[in-house]
Amino acid sequence: MIQTCIDIAMGAFALAMVLNMFRLLRGSGMPDRILALDTLSVNTIALLVLAGLRESSTIYFEAAVVIAMLGFVTTIVLSKYVIRGDIVE
Repeated sequence: MIQTCIDIAMGAFALAMVLNMFRLLRGSGMPDRILALDTLSVNTIALLVLAGLRESSTIYFEAAVVIAMLGFVTTIVLSKYVIRGDIVE
């Protein structure tokens, strides 16, 4: 039963990633695209955690932590670039 729920959740997150990619490519402005990229990284983390639960492996959780850190830093850097026009002052 739990495997079926995990499979359904993985399908839902995969569909959400496809919709995020559409928003990333067709976003109306830079803030929309940054938000789509951030949401894409969150959905990737969710998929990795679900894959780790499905396979009973800890390597997926470690990959999810790495992507979470990279996603956070990427969002901050891109937001600073949009606001200031420069990353480092």
